[in-house]
Order: sequence, then C-alpha cells, then structure tokens
Amino acid sequence: MKNKIFLSCALLAIVLLSSCSKEKDEVKTASIEDYSPFVVGKYITYQLDSTVMINFGAALEIRRHIVKYVVDAAITDANNRPSYRIIRYKQNAINGTWTSDATFMATPTTHGLEFVENNMRYIKLRLPITNGYTWRGNTHIDTYSITSEVKYLADWDYTYDSVAVATSVGTFNLDDVIKVDQRDEIIGNPADPNSYSEINIGVEKYAKGIGLVYRKFLHTEYQPPVPGSGGHFAEGTYGVEYTMIDHN
Repeated sequence: MKNKIFLSCALLAIVLLSSCSKEKDEVKTASIEDYSPFVVGKYITYQLDSTVMINFGAALEIRRHIVKYVVDAAITDANNRPSYRIIRYKQNAINGTWTSDATFMATPTTHGLEFVENNMRYIKLRLPITNGYTWRGNTHIDTYSITSEVKYLADWDYTYDSVAVATSVGTFNLDDVIKVDQRDEIIGNPADPNSYSEINIGVEKYAKGIGLVYRKFLHTEYQPPVPGSGGHFAEGTYGVEYTMIDHN
C-alpha cells in the first residue's frame, strides 16, 4: 500500500514539473524588435511641435511641422555592427513636397537599441522589457567634460513606466505600448521671471509592431534679469514633441 502511495506521489510530481516546465517554455520575453522593428522602406510620419527661442531668447514659441522618418538602408556602424540609416523628411506646408533634413542611425544590439542623433548615442531601449526596469540611457554621451554643452543629460535614469498597455496616441488606439520615462525635472520656479529655473523632460512611447509613436523632450534654462540685461533663455534651450499620424 505504501509503495502504491509513493508511486502515485512520484507520478504526480513528474506531471506537475512537466507542466511547470511547459508553461515556462511558453512564456516569451518581449524583444527589442517587437517594439522597434527596422525594415528598409518602413516609415512613420509625425506631427512635430518644436519649442524654439525667439527675440534673442526673450520668449519661447512652438512651431508645427510634419516629418517622416524612413528606414533608408541597412549599414554597419563604426564598430562593424549591423545598423540602419534613417532619414528624416520634412513636408513643405505650402506645396506638400518632402525634403530630407536630417540623418540618424539605429543599432539593435544583443541587449538593447542604440540611436545616434546629432552625433550623440542614446540607449533608447534595454532588455528586459519589464515594468520598473531602469538603465542609464545617456551613458555614451559626454556630459561631464568642461566643454560639454549637454551637462543637463547627465545621469538620466530611463525606466519602463508601463509595458504592454493599451494607449491612445493622436488618432490611434494602440493595443500594446511601452512607455519609457527618461526625466521629469524642474529646478527653481519657471513661473517667476526674476529667478533662475530649469526644466528637463524626456518620455517616449513605442507600439508593438510599429516603433516610436510618441516622444517628448524639453530642456529650458532661464537666466533672470540683471542690471543692464533682461531675463532670457540660455543657448541650447529647445524642445520637441512627436506624435504619430501615419505609418506603414
């Protein structure tokens, strides 16, 4: 009788272990390619709202454009890694024609996605894609040398704020989106024109099977008035907000 009970327990244990192993094998970890697929010819069109300085930095103004990011070619980077050249085209508001105005490079790696913009290499995505995972996205950028013009990018912690969440972006209702919080920082009181203030904001959203569908970046540095000079925004103040309006 004891032998029968022992055998039954052993068989049950084997079944349970087999079931757990099968479930584990069926769990698929999200990949970088899931949320940032690169295929030559793929494009995403955005409404771009740019924050620019006017009147020699006395004020800020938002200017609207329509831009298209096109995966132009498969290439290799300086380290001989497979990469993609991406060209941005800006639409003429009057006649609707497109003109290229910038070139970028994307490099999918074993552990993440690197993106080169204005000669600065960002780690946009990183594995594992799971809620709360954090990494230093600007680690390849010179933010500490005396000559650095982007010291404000130092020590940004990129974090997956939400993963695989249904999200509305512009006119699109997307079923599976990941949100990457990069920075949300306010120094001083931006509402006070007589005191120093700084704002640093960075957030991006990627939709499964599409890629980057939303991006907001803003850096402002305000210098208060001094005798002989009025208050003004410092050189380097700018912002961009991309909202997807079309894709293939």
